[in-house]
This record gives sequence, C-alpha cells and structure tokens, in this order.
Amino acid sequence: MKILSFCLLVLLVAGPAAAKEAEPVKDTFSVIHSRKSVRSFTGAPVSVENLEKMVRAGMAAPTAVNKQPWSFVIVTDKKKIDELAAGLPTARGIEKAGAVIIVCTEPEKAHLQSKDFAIIDASLASENILLAAEALGLGGHWTASYPYEDKMKHVRTMLGIPASVIPLNVILVGVPTGEDKPKDKYQKNKIHWGKW
Repeated sequence: MKILSFCLLVLLVAGPAAAKEAEPVKDTFSVIHSRKSVRSFTGAPVSVENLEKMVRAGMAAPTAVNKQPWSFVIVTDKKKIDELAAGLPTARGIEKAGAVIIVCTEPEKAHLQSKDFAIIDASLASENILLAAEALGLGGHWTASYPYEDKMKHVRTMLGIPASVIPLNVILVGVPTGEDKPKDKYQKNKIHWGKW
C-alpha cells in the first residue's frame, strides 16, 4: 500500500511528463508498419537530442565494407529551411517542418569508390532516420534531391556542400498533425518462394 501511495504521489508531483515516460516503447514491427510519409506538421521545433538520435540511427545502417560514405547536414533555422524550400517544389510540408536532415554521400569514400554503393549506403541510412523519427513519435518525409541536377545544385549552394558530395535527399522532420496515415503495402503476389 505504501508503494502504491508513493507512486501516486510521484505522478501527482511530476505530472504528465512522468506518465509519458512510462508509456511503452514501440516494438520494431510496430515502428516499421506505422511509418508513413508525413507532410502535415504542427510547426513545433524538434529537439537537438532527438535530431542527434535520428542521425545516430542513420549511422547504424549497413554499409558496404563498412566504408560509411555518408554525412548529414541538420538545419533547424526557419529562414534557411524556407530558402531550401524555394528550390524544392516537391517538398510538401517543409514550411511547417521542425527541422530538415540532408543525407549526403561521397562516392570517393564508398566501397570501390562507387557512386552506386554510395547511394545504396546513404539510402539505408535515410531509412533508419525515418524509422527513428517514427519511434520518437515524430514524422518524416524523404524529399529527393538526387538524381535531379537542379535540386542538387540548389541544396549544395544553400548549404555549402562540395561538388564532390551528393546531397541524396532532404528529410523533413517534425511533430505530425496526425493527418497522414500509414498504408498497408503488403501484397502476397509479390513474394516468390524458391523461384520466380
């Protein structure tokens, strides 16, 4: 009884924050199947702590021969985000995103100095970032920069990215409004057992 009373006292004193921390963490499959492209954000900022968690998850991705040719540019300044938006017409929702993460890759640092391996590695890192956003209760959306020369040039110019570096995408990150929903993409006919 004393323990129950103490727990209730802690909840009353600490308030909703303590109750929120007690919420169960989503399991891996829940995160994967809950992930969706979020384009409707509240405009609230994203904490530096959460941005670092997402990028750290990106760096945990598989990479050919462990070359890790990726780099990440994180932008939280609204003016800079608006400047990026001017050259990214397909980045729906960017004006309300709390931050953007640009996933970059360097072919010269990839396995066999291959552009293909560099793109694959950075794509894997990008998916980890999107899954981490979902796990943190945030929303994310991959907006392509590569392979469009005009978009890559714009992103490079705005952020001082060297010409040898490929800005693969601009991932919008923010607090979702809840309008965007996950899609069930499972199709049994896409699975081939043993042979095509």
